[in-house]
Amino acid sequence: MAQSDSSPTCPECGGFLRLTATETVCEDCGLVLGEDPIDRGPEWRSFADDDTDRRRTGAPLTRSRHDRGLSTKIGYGTDSVSDHSTRITGRKRRQLSRLRREHTRATISSKAEYNQVLGFTEIKRITARLSLPDCLREQACALFDSAQSENLLQGRSIEGFAAACVYASCRVRSLPRTIDEVVTIAAATEAELKAAYDALNRDLGLPTGPIDPGQYLPRFASNLDLDTAVERRAREHLDALVTANRIGGRNPSGVAAACLYKAACDCPHTESITQTAAAEVADVATVTIRSTLTELRSLSADS
Repeated sequence: MAQSDSSPTCPECGGFLRLTATETVCEDCGLVLGEDPIDRGPEWRSFADDDTDRRRTGAPLTRSRHDRGLSTKIGYGTDSVSDHSTRITGRKRRQLSRLRREHTRATISSKAEYNQVLGFTEIKRITARLSLPDCLREQACALFDSAQSENLLQGRSIEGFAAACVYASCRVRSLPRTIDEVVTIAAATEAELKAAYDALNRDLGLPTGPIDPGQYLPRFASNLDLDTAVERRAREHLDALVTANRIGGRNPSGVAAACLYKAACDCPHTESITQTAAAEVADVATVTIRSTLTELRSLSADS
């Protein structure tokens, strides 16, 4: 097949260039024109000359484990290449069980690492229940590590700090999660979470700002089975409140729920919702919904 004019050619002999894993080589004269020393291949290797044998694969480094995922484990021999001939029984099995237990205990060498294990486990559980991304879990674990390095955990609840790290990471990443949602799942009380969050915000200087009520609109609209037209109308109500400076000092989740309730009432082809349903979604009282509705009606009357 003839080569096209746009194909790269060798400046020495005019031959065709071939891109290998790390080098650009001329197929005719062997001239190396470029080199990329980064190995972009798989992170696993096999010593059995079998491309399907990935038992030497190691887990990637992660901040969600106290040892960054570098510790090893004594396996149980239940991989795909095990057969009945490699199984052990009797005294050897009991010996390996004792070695496995002692090896697991040796991975935690201090009380600080033990506290990290407890905190990271709680963070992993909370983020899984709240369906939060892995990157937020990594950030929450890194924040917990920073708090432990600054001796903020002394005299405070580990579970409270784990919940506070998750909530703080949600605030930093602008993910709409309220304190009540985190407390419902966490093993800490609201007072423990707030005390830990105040310590994090005060001593570590977290870049957290006021919560935007608009971040709650998509999730609340989905929970209330409202269509996009209602959500757009609710965002218009919210923009009007923000422009008039009427949301200062109000619960942002309650403001979002009230805007959705008002928008559902405005749309004639949408089934209306009750104030109680809107309040339950936002985890606020119905009086919070009614106070925001009063502000919306006053804005309509002024206009």
